[in-house]
Amino acid sequence: MRHGQSRRAFLSNVGRGMVVASVGTSVAHEMGLVSRGWADEMTDRPLQFGDREPLVRFMQETPAAALIPALGQKLKDGVGLQDLLTAAALANARAFGGEDYIGFHTLMALGPAWHMSRELPAALQPLPVFKVLYRNCDRIAKTGGLGKETLRSIEPQSQSLESTSLRDASRKLNKSEAERILATLAQAGPANAFNALLMEVEDETEVHRVALPYRAWDLMGIIGQDHALTFLRQSLRYCVDAEARPHSTATRDALAHVMSEFHLDTRQPGDRIPDDQWVEETARLLLSSQPADAAAAVGAALADGISPDAVTEAAAVAANQILLRDPGRPQKYASDNKPAGSVHGDSIGLHCCDAVNAWRNIARVADDRNRFAAAVLSAYQVARDRIVPGTEGERFIDREALPHAADREQVKESERGPLLAAAEEAIRGRDQRRTVAVLEKLLSRGEAEQEIVGLLRRFAISEDGALHAEKYYRTVTEERATIRPRFRANQLLALGRVTASAFGYPAPGYDETRELLRVS
Repeated sequence: MRHGQSRRAFLSNVGRGMVVASVGTSVAHEMGLVSRGWADEMTDRPLQFGDREPLVRFMQETPAAALIPALGQKLKDGVGLQDLLTAAALANARAFGGEDYIGFHTLMALGPAWHMSRELPAALQPLPVFKVLYRNCDRIAKTGGLGKETLRSIEPQSQSLESTSLRDASRKLNKSEAERILATLAQAGPANAFNALLMEVEDETEVHRVALPYRAWDLMGIIGQDHALTFLRQSLRYCVDAEARPHSTATRDALAHVMSEFHLDTRQPGDRIPDDQWVEETARLLLSSQPADAAAAVGAALADGISPDAVTEAAAVAANQILLRDPGRPQKYASDNKPAGSVHGDSIGLHCCDAVNAWRNIARVADDRNRFAAAVLSAYQVARDRIVPGTEGERFIDREALPHAADREQVKESERGPLLAAAEEAIRGRDQRRTVAVLEKLLSRGEAEQEIVGLLRRFAISEDGALHAEKYYRTVTEERATIRPRFRANQLLALGRVTASAFGYPAPGYDETRELLRVS
């Protein structure tokens, strides 16, 4: 499975930054050291995207009501689906700059939608992508259209920088200075900027703060790195805005303590792979501990040579259990598309799974210091989310996970076909508990896994998902590809639960795309 760049590729181009800094971006472009996209982004003028600009403007100018047939015509004219997705990502970045809730959720859905399209027959591949492009254009139109321009080109810093300069400027709420520092760091390549940005991201474990940089990095693996600075700026701006709101320093303090106590700033990550029992016991520990204690426990494990991937795997197992034990949205937080008892959208379990998945992937591509930090914070994340919202300290680990014994007893079907039909019926009936029980029985037979994936993917495309359908589907896909067989089935059970919760809220633009593609 592909997880963006390899660590070697991620770190390979740092040295060129010294040359770029000395000759300037224009000359560097002529020398072939940076692309025209990089050079254009580092000058103080409106942010333009070179040869891609006409298609980017199309994404900002086209009303949502006219978008699907216009996209169909673009495909007929020979414009590739990947080019359309790239233009949408750039239009989103210029319009929102990481500062619009629906906007940055849409950006984070673009990569997952692309990956989802790769799982489909060629004739159906536009379905998940067009769904997100519709959402993108609709939001741009509602917030100003082509006139909405949050990001402009920026000039890099000219003075020397410390390793913490970007974080220091962000903590001081100096957004323009922080962006100039990021541009300077980016002269040494996207990896250099990404690693510096992570030091600011790691000040807190709020899900959007964590998922946005990883999903942006993954998106660059699809559309290329010519405009990497644009995508990383969105995450930086989100972090600076978060710094301006009242917040605790508990996360950054806990991380600093663990990194110092176990000398993780100067160690190289170990490669010890513990057994399944260690993963399961560590997951239970995270669900039972205070956040700082959980961070310290995995810090000790990392210092003892346990692989960061094993630590984040335990966190992923624990996060999955939060989703399977979640009582659902309380009535006081219910809304039209997220009723009481629902777990799709921004539920605590789904958010925890997405955040831990982001930490896991960051730990696979970052430098050594940030690999350690991501592993520690994945544990902190789970422990922070271990308490059921709206209760007097009830822990998720003390609740029974789905499926309950009573739900298992109600599954009378025994053959593959009837069980698959029962699963779809339960999803359409929004019956989360029966959906999970039926899927468990199917999976326990060791068959129909691909049919289950296809069923859940179909609904992840057709339903709106309250901004999270594509991203969570991708989270589960990535976890299933890397997690141990013992814990793999639970990923599909959780996705089944979310799918049943989300059914009945069709995605805008989906039916029109089906008609365009002549899908029955």
